[in-house]
Amino acid sequence: MRYVIFGAGAVGGVVGGLLHRAGIDVTLVARGEHLRAIQDTGLSLDTPDGVLTLDVPAVEDASQVAWTEDTVVLLSVKGQQTEAALEDLAAYAPPDTPVVAMQNGVANEPRILRRFANTYAIHVVLPATFLTPGAVVQDSGNMPGILDIGHYPTGVDETATAIANDLVKAGFLSEPRADIMAWKHRKLLNNLGNGINAAIAPGPSDEEIYARCLAEAEAALAAAGISVVTADQDRTRRADHITGRGRTNNSSTWQSLTRGTGVEIDYLSGEIVVLGRLHGVPTPVNEAIQRAVHAIARTGAAPGSLDGATFLADL
Repeated sequence: MRYVIFGAGAVGGVVGGLLHRAGIDVTLVARGEHLRAIQDTGLSLDTPDGVLTLDVPAVEDASQVAWTEDTVVLLSVKGQQTEAALEDLAAYAPPDTPVVAMQNGVANEPRILRRFANTYAIHVVLPATFLTPGAVVQDSGNMPGILDIGHYPTGVDETATAIANDLVKAGFLSEPRADIMAWKHRKLLNNLGNGINAAIAPGPSDEEIYARCLAEAEAALAAAGISVVTADQDRTRRADHITGRGRTNNSSTWQSLTRGTGVEIDYLSGEIVVLGRLHGVPTPVNEAIQRAVHAIARTGAAPGSLDGATFLADL
């Protein structure tokens, strides 16, 4: 298979870089200074084994991709960028192209399915950083990441299995999973920490804020009748595969605020808010985090600048 990594930021850059290093045909879709840096000097991929400079083909949009029958799209833009990406892909990619949501949240897959019948989902466990144009950092010191995949909404087929095999060749852990959305909903619960990291200064209130966000989310998912794998299943899958590299890892939401590129909080904490509103479950803490992150993005305040105790008192 040939791969188009649509969105070559932290996750897309690491996945695209390691697929390319494994000898697999990859084209990155990037934009702005990041695209120019990759085209001029290659993609800089910081790994535990050293910094690699990879001559990965990179283009600005789908019109510049050489589409073939065996091309697969790994969509790795943020949730707020999904519609624009799909508009571009629908104009140029063959309609039977497999499109894989390699993204946080659970709202991207149904949007992809409106445009592409062959829709897939990846449960992304891949700590990575993207702050400098042309450069991405693999933040896990052991395996680069876990990228289990399944057909959307359920099931496994030859395409999912083939993609998993290529990801394994590139160094990732990847298994086809028929219940992939149950795993992605567990990741959604884990990602509730993204907004806290992006809005609240580190301190003793973090655990209470997350616990309250999580309780609201679990109640909303239960009211909606949505299947979620257990926290124990998630811990078992991760085991000791994902390890730090002795640096402070900030969430993708924090990184987006730092780069000033918009935030996907509406598809993380905001996903819990909409489920709560649909099913009559109060979600005041998730709503407050959602508003706080948007306020930081709108005003240009520093990420993680709110006092946790004051945040809780204001609730």
